[in-house]
Amino acid sequence: MSADPKVQLADLLRAALKSVAPDLTDTAIQLERPKQAGHGDFATNLALQLAKPLRRNPRDLANMLLAELPPSPLVLKTEVAGAGFINFTLNSGAKTSVVAEVLARGAEFGRGARLGSKVQVEFVSANPTGPLHVGHGRGAAYGASLSAVLDFAGYDVTREYYINDAGRQMDILALSTWLRYLAFQGIEIDFPPNAYQGDYVIEMARELREGHKDRFAKFTAAQILDGAPGLPAPERKDDEAKNQREEHLDVLIANAKRLLGEDYPFVHGFALNEQLGDGRDDLHEFGVHFDKWFSEKSLFDTGLVERVVTELEKRGHIYVQDGAKWFRSTAFGDEKDRVVQRDNGLYTYFASDIAYHLNKYERGFDRVIDIWGADHHGYIPRVKGAIAALGLPPEKLEVALVQFAVLYRNGQKAAMSTRSGEFVTLRELRREVGNDACRFFYVLRKSDQHLDFDLDLAKSQSNENPVYYVQYAHARVCSVLQQWGGEVGELASADLARLENERELALCARLGAFAELIQSAAADYAPHQIAFYLKDLAGEFHSWYNAERMLVEDEGLKLARLALAAAVRQVLANGLALLGVSAPQSM
Repeated sequence: MSADPKVQLADLLRAALKSVAPDLTDTAIQLERPKQAGHGDFATNLALQLAKPLRRNPRDLANMLLAELPPSPLVLKTEVAGAGFINFTLNSGAKTSVVAEVLARGAEFGRGARLGSKVQVEFVSANPTGPLHVGHGRGAAYGASLSAVLDFAGYDVTREYYINDAGRQMDILALSTWLRYLAFQGIEIDFPPNAYQGDYVIEMARELREGHKDRFAKFTAAQILDGAPGLPAPERKDDEAKNQREEHLDVLIANAKRLLGEDYPFVHGFALNEQLGDGRDDLHEFGVHFDKWFSEKSLFDTGLVERVVTELEKRGHIYVQDGAKWFRSTAFGDEKDRVVQRDNGLYTYFASDIAYHLNKYERGFDRVIDIWGADHHGYIPRVKGAIAALGLPPEKLEVALVQFAVLYRNGQKAAMSTRSGEFVTLRELRREVGNDACRFFYVLRKSDQHLDFDLDLAKSQSNENPVYYVQYAHARVCSVLQQWGGEVGELASADLARLENERELALCARLGAFAELIQSAAADYAPHQIAFYLKDLAGEFHSWYNAERMLVEDEGLKLARLALAAAVRQVLANGLALLGVSAPQSM
């Protein structure tokens, strides 16, 4: 028989079901942990499920099920509650046995059996055109924690970063870097307002000059500006002015490619590698790691973008209008059709996105999870539509949306810009509040909910700071075990029957819920459930610690309490690890 009390209760109910409703023995049996301790340790709505097919009162059915329930030493008490729920109260031994299991399994406690299911999680995937900002930070923390939870739940997880190293934005970054470099060489033109403005661009230009002197500066301002329309006045915000600025930028990019010739790919690659390297370092320091960095450019180099558009044409999902090729995305629920190839022959970002998702499917993942900013919500139907148009199952792709994080200081919304006029970077936030606070605070809310990030709270050493509160519980246990001076391995033989008071049994029940929580957080893509659980576990431990002495003279009671404390420490550490947060031994 399984050691899991939930499985044992399900078996008991299944046996009762054979007597009460032999034709309905395949009914799914759901057991939940009640939110109120007074309602027992587990509850089932089985009688309510049976009421309609059996045309019986659910409370009557609940009593019938209890009458047929086989006797079990696991169950201390049963009762019918409410409209027909059945509540189970377990004996204390069934609750305290989890302590021995935690101590035996250690860091593996809560880990699910390998499911043989391959899941790809793609997240962050920011254009490598500048430093990662606080918005990217939330996506990074969420993606890393979700990946860890899925892995712990039993899935084979591949963590992937999609590098947008092809297309116009990278050309703009290369141009921006080159123009700043030219200024260092004394060749100055008006810097386009829609180019990349940050200090990091000036720094890259300085490095380019130091490493290559005047290699890329053998041109005049007139050559660089040849054919470019004049820039409209800065105060003009109308569509005509906007289009004129974009045309000006496109001409400069074309001139840069023509003038630099074979040197253009070098400048382009230099800017890309500098920003990509900075992002890799930033994420690594943040405790976020990827199994694969996938290049968008490779989709063009291998011909996959061309192949996917050709395939869509063969299947009748492409039409030509004004020289451009359009995908009939309205046929799949999108608000309008989308261009996949412009009249100049260039493919759109959407075309490469379709190719990228085809590549994911061809790699054999059982599930593909994309983590996008909430502003990309409208992009979901067109991508899923393209997948369906290729004859692939769109339900295999799931998209989790991440809302932006708003910083607060002294109760006021903090400025989101630095001296250079840019956003607050992830690196700046990490330096201010630390990695642990960043990782924990970022997952304190569901990913699709707005997050108010309280900088003062994140830095405080108080019980109001959730990450401090949880870490302090871990450190407290370490302190008690250090005072005791024994080996944790000795606690495996502790008499857990000595754990009798209400707080101790509640802690045991909380520990017993950890494995179920992992499966729930994985199923719902909800690592915030882990953060909530850790806060609750820490709260119950602190209450117990303040109410009871652990290092008592009674040797049996002392070892039992130390065993429980050590189990709490282990589960806190396991949960914190999933969130990328450290478990300090002292604070």
